Formats: sequence, structure tokens, C-alpha cells
Amino acid sequence: MLRNIFLKVLRDQRRAFIWWCLGLALLTLYIVLLYPSIHQNSAQFSKMVNSLPEALRNAFLGESGDFSSPTGFLNSELFFMMLPLIFLFYAIGMGSKAIAGEEERGTLDLLASYPLRRYRIAAGKFAALAAATGALAFVFWLTLTLGGMAVKIEIGWGRMAEATLSAALLGLAFGSIALMLGCAFGKRGLATGVTSALAVGSYLLNSLGPSVKALKPYRILSLFYYNTGGNPLVNGLNGWHVLVFCTVTAVCLAAALWAFDRRDLSV
Repeated sequence: MLRNIFLKVLRDQRRAFIWWCLGLALLTLYIVLLYPSIHQNSAQFSKMVNSLPEALRNAFLGESGDFSSPTGFLNSELFFMMLPLIFLFYAIGMGSKAIAGEEERGTLDLLASYPLRRYRIAAGKFAALAAATGALAFVFWLTLTLGGMAVKIEIGWGRMAEATLSAALLGLAFGSIALMLGCAFGKRGLATGVTSALAVGSYLLNSLGPSVKALKPYRILSLFYYNTGGNPLVNGLNGWHVLVFCTVTAVCLAAALWAFDRRDLSV
């Protein structure tokens, strides 16, 4: 089993993953089942939302803040903030402990003692991170699709899948940043803290950009912009946005493999 790092990580994480899936499914189902009652009172909700300061409304609900349509409701309640944050928590946590967590627990020397090149260990860890993130995204999409059918949310399953994939790619990009920092420095807290700070800054830059003129030109520097900027739930995935996510992930993964293969381990 130690010769296959990918399967080892999935085996070790199976219980935590099941709880993540269960929690995400219940949260998704709860929000989706709220749609009929909120839709019936959409005028009151829209009036309340429009009474909020623009910056506050954009920060928590996105630029639309629309509860009168299924796409507006799902964007405001799930796809703008809630779902990206869930993927961020999961991917950053898994990425930061992939190497740095093992090193701090003193178990990395066991992995490094086997006849495997270090880059293969880090690559296996990343593959497990990508697979687990993808599986979590599938659970969310399946729950959303079935729940949407139950309450007659008329959005195609394909559009839901594209919006879900966009959020998962966002999480994977930040997860690869956490993995890179963990491979470079061997400190789980540092990897988690720095990556989380980057994620918060990226979120604020994107959400405040529409209402703060000084920030608007710099929204393209935020990874959150490439998640919500093209409104994938309505328009589908933007190929250029996907390319940005894939490029960031690939560069961080390459840096992680290089750093881990050359660093002296503190074990």
C-alpha cells in the first residue's frame, strides 16, 4: 500500500471524506428546499437585499442579489460564496497536511524510506487531493440536481455541473498553493495560514471590486473573479477562466515537486 501513495491517502482520508460528503449534501438539500418559500416572497427579499449597502450586498450575495429566479437564488445562496468556501476549506486543509502534516507528525520519514522518488510522493498526494475534490464536487452536483428536480428548479444539469466544476477548480488551485508551501517549508500552519490569507484577499478583491472603483481594474488578479465573473450557472464555463485555474494549479504543482525533491526534511 505504501508503494501507491494515491490509494494510501484516499484510504486514510475515507472517514473524513464521508463526513464531508454528508455535511455538504445536507447543507445543499436544506438550501434547495428553501427555494419555494423564498420564491413566493421574492419581492420582499429583493426589497430587503436592495436596502443593504452596495458593498455589503456584493460581498455576501454577489452583484445580482436576485431571489426571483432559480439562477439568481442559487448564485446568491450557494455558488457565489458558500460552495467556494467549502471547497477552499477542504482543499487547503488537505493540501497543507499532505506533506507538511506528515513531516510534523514524524511519519514522512517512513514514506521517504521506501524506494520512491520524492516527487512521486508529492505527485501522489496531489492526485489524491484532486480526486477527492472532484468526488466532493460530484456529491454536491448530484444532491443539487436531485433536490432541484424535487422543487422544480428549472436549470439544466449541465449548467449546474459547469458551475460546480468552476468552484471545484478554484478550491483545487488554492489547494495546490497550500501543497506547494507545505513542500517548500514543511510547516502545516504556515501553509494553511498563508494560503487562507491569499484566499481571503482574493475574495475581498473580487467582491468589493464592483463597488470600489480603485479595486475594479484589479479584479482580474483574483482567482474568485474567474469562478464567478463569467456566471457559469447561466453562461457555462469560460474556457479562458478554466485555463487560468489549470495554469495556477500546474505551476504550483511543479514548484511543489521541485521544492520537495530538493529540500532537507526535518525528520
